[in-house]
Amino acid sequence: MKREIIITSDGSSTIHIPEWNEQYHSKHGAIQEAYHVFIKHGLEYVLDKSLTSTKGEKISILEIGFGTGLNTLITLIEAEKKQVQIEYCGVEAYPISDEEVNHLNYVSELHIEEKSGVFEAIHNSSWEVKHEINEGFSLTKQKKFFKDITDSNLYDLIYFDAFGARVQPELWTEAIFSIMFKALKEGGVLVTYAAKGSVRRAMQAVGFTVTKLPGPPGKREMLRGEKVKSEK
Repeated sequence: MKREIIITSDGSSTIHIPEWNEQYHSKHGAIQEAYHVFIKHGLEYVLDKSLTSTKGEKISILEIGFGTGLNTLITLIEAEKKQVQIEYCGVEAYPISDEEVNHLNYVSELHIEEKSGVFEAIHNSSWEVKHEINEGFSLTKQKKFFKDITDSNLYDLIYFDAFGARVQPELWTEAIFSIMFKALKEGGVLVTYAAKGSVRRAMQAVGFTVTKLPGPPGKREMLRGEKVKSEK
């Protein structure tokens, strides 16, 4: 399937799939969307909940759709600022090519030229192996389909960044969200840019407590699900 690099409204790049008229990130701003959905309403929310708010503690994150590595990069940047350690796992069935990576402009658009080697390390690290990208941030990339995830009670936070339900409805079903629910620790959180009623109902059906939140630029709403701790 053909893929091409495009520039989104905030100046940052993403990958466009013409056959689907679908992008890896919002055409209204790749970086803006990533920060709004996954940092503001994901990482910062989890830290504010005091799941792992103590400096030096670790938070475990699962990304569904590793893609361009943008979410990984900004999570690493924010983890350094907040002095929190991250164990990050990115799942991707169809990794992008080295040529595509070389045309992504996140380092320059984020004005973090000193992190160019880090972004390269994120993409050059081998699959299925845990790598220490820098002190306090480990990355494991797994090449597999989301339905094949078998983790249980492992993650504090899930970035659910799959292609939209319009083009891949099979990724937004109760079956997939049941796998996500099982993978989260009690009190864990899942965030996604999606806001469709069918997605919200699928999340609720498997046990998530779901909240509608203001969406990123170009989108009215997004969803956050929580695996509420059971009463003792």
